[in-house]
Amino acid sequence: MPNRAQDLQPSPADAAADPLAAVDALLGVDPTVDETGTLHGFTSQLLRTLGSAVGAQGCSVWVDHGDGDDHQLLGTYGKPLNRASPARRIPVPVSLPWSAELLLQAPDTPTAHTLTRLAAQRLGLLLEAQRLRESDRRRQTSLAFLAEVSELLAQSLDLTLTLALIPRLVVPRLGTWCTLHRATPGRRLAPAAAAHADEAMSPWLDAITEDLTRTLQAPGTAEALLAGKNVPLPTSLSGIAVPLFARGEWLGVLSIGRDTESPRDPDEIPVAEEVARRCALAVDNARIHEERLTVSHTLQQALLPAKLPMIPGLGIGAEYAPAGRGVEVGGDLYDIMPMPDGRWLVVVGDVSGKGVPAAAVTGLIREVIRVLVKDGRPLPAVLATLNDTLSERSERYCTLALAAFDTRNPGPDVEVTLYLAGHDRPLVLHADGRVSSAGRWGTALGLVAPATCQPARLVLHPGETLVFFTDGVTERRNGQDFFGTNRLAQRLTYLAGHPADVIAARLRTAAVEFSADQPRDDMAIMAVRNDKVA
Repeated sequence: MPNRAQDLQPSPADAAADPLAAVDALLGVDPTVDETGTLHGFTSQLLRTLGSAVGAQGCSVWVDHGDGDDHQLLGTYGKPLNRASPARRIPVPVSLPWSAELLLQAPDTPTAHTLTRLAAQRLGLLLEAQRLRESDRRRQTSLAFLAEVSELLAQSLDLTLTLALIPRLVVPRLGTWCTLHRATPGRRLAPAAAAHADEAMSPWLDAITEDLTRTLQAPGTAEALLAGKNVPLPTSLSGIAVPLFARGEWLGVLSIGRDTESPRDPDEIPVAEEVARRCALAVDNARIHEERLTVSHTLQQALLPAKLPMIPGLGIGAEYAPAGRGVEVGGDLYDIMPMPDGRWLVVVGDVSGKGVPAAAVTGLIREVIRVLVKDGRPLPAVLATLNDTLSERSERYCTLALAAFDTRNPGPDVEVTLYLAGHDRPLVLHADGRVSSAGRWGTALGLVAPATCQPARLVLHPGETLVFFTDGVTERRNGQDFFGTNRLAQRLTYLAGHPADVIAARLRTAAVEFSADQPRDDMAIMAVRNDKVA
């Protein structure tokens, strides 16, 4: 089907004879972008129409996309003109970082001037439209890249893994190689991680890291980085150093370089700055998490016995598993201490809540028990004092199991006096594998006054084990299913004859592996075995 628009366009001969026809011809050039997404077809047709109208010997259009590749030939007519050719230069209007010019060898007439400016305007409109399309495409690509960076950085709070990941996120999207330096006390820099797009170049990257460290710490460069300014790297490295700041604190420097022969994306620096900002926040979050983890671990260790005592006739094993990832200190406790009358007191408890408030109450309970027991107070008096103390604070309550083991008699049996203040009844693993429960239910401490805790007395025969646990073990959940006391007893059946430490460790493993999820509550297990010979 014929194209009526093209049929109505003046011929080149008409355009050369009539200026108005030439204007119509220039305006009639189809501005559709060709299949390659470029303007080569449009430019060639526009130059052919212009050249015919002004009697040009040659005309060419050169474009610089601001990507480091300098000017590229977009189209030509007649005699090819390079940028060194003697010709009239007409700037093509297009926004930075792009630039373009039309080179023309033609008679210098007013008509030629007018038609050339018109052609340059038409070409500039199409170039600007293409620049905006490409800019939008790069922006969408950059946003997708930044979203991926944020997602990957959010997957771990491990500081070492985060530091190692950052250069590998940058390469090869923003550069051929990348190094990460962390700020140390005294505002010095220490290499933390590096990556190169070519693994074979890793030795080269290792070799330049030391020189790069000195460069970044050089006078002037260090001050600029501390002021939050980007610093270009030496020409041989062809890169840029971007400071890492998070929450007002200088954390280090991200250095990004590429091969000098590779073209540069004009949006590379803004994207690198945004990547550096997100990486700095990820590093700072991981650092804060690591500090909290260290504090929590130190505090938790302070609330538990440094080591379990060696007691003739008794085997002792204890295990503790914190909730979640171990960031929050828990409210579970276990302890063992000598009593003035020669018996040994085992303490297992669970304070309501988690975190520092629960840990504070846990530490209080542990120290109060130790002081009162050392002072020779009877166990009912110890429980009554604890109940009064917690009731006065009106913040937390506590379940507690107190068990006094008497190993003083020369016989093979061990007598146990057991108090349960709202705590789960411990399980007795008999030598033949049978499992039973022991103790009498009592009132949790800190809820009502007075607390009711009746003693229960039992005898551990040789080879029998008394197993204490907190509700974090039995309430360990896998979907809608709980680990439960029955499942704990079933696991315990197969552990007859094992030492106390093995029993505690196996039970902890069984409870933790019951679900793939992180524990929602702390878990404490303590096993005391009669190791006397019958």
